[in-house]
Amino acid sequence: MKTTLFLAFSFLLFGSTIADDELDPVLDISGQELRTGTDYYILPVIRGRGGGLTLASTGNETCPLDVVQEQHEVSNGLPLTFSPVNVKKGVVRVSTDLNIKFSAATICVQSTVWKLDNDESIQKLVVTTGGVEGNPGSETLSNWFKIEKFEDDYKLVFCPGVCNNCRPVCGDLGVFIDDGIRRLALSDVPLKVMFKRA
Repeated sequence: MKTTLFLAFSFLLFGSTIADDELDPVLDISGQELRTGTDYYILPVIRGRGGGLTLASTGNETCPLDVVQEQHEVSNGLPLTFSPVNVKKGVVRVSTDLNIKFSAATICVQSTVWKLDNDESIQKLVVTTGGVEGNPGSETLSNWFKIEKFEDDYKLVFCPGVCNNCRPVCGDLGVFIDDGIRRLALSDVPLKVMFKRA
């Protein structure tokens, strides 16, 4: 009985490890796997509605800087890096919790790590900066995003799984136009994206 129980537990443990490793890698526009610590641009698949993702001040405040889409489609935006919750793997995989961070210096004395925050002035959950890199748990819940397959491309999702006892709001990230600025926010219409090595 003990042997059967041990084998069943070992199979479950080994099976879950295989499942994690079998998640598809995210591919860039040249078909290469996204790597941790490497700079990429996040670009829209559908052209004619803005360019890559960048930073901008919105509303009446200079800081923190929010994540927005460039107005001109020819602009790549700013380069970013991806840090999965399991940084030892080296490859960015779909459906995996990760931090997204701009590789840029700003006038704001804070990190450029993405986080989801409530903008009360527009009553929306928007993507801004000032998040914490790493340290998965309830205190950093708003800092974890995922890349998911979407048709033949990808979409960005907020639905962190880094806290077993937490019940976060989950949803796709899309573009919300606020006073002419194309802000990234939770949306019913996901922004279809692709990744280009910087």
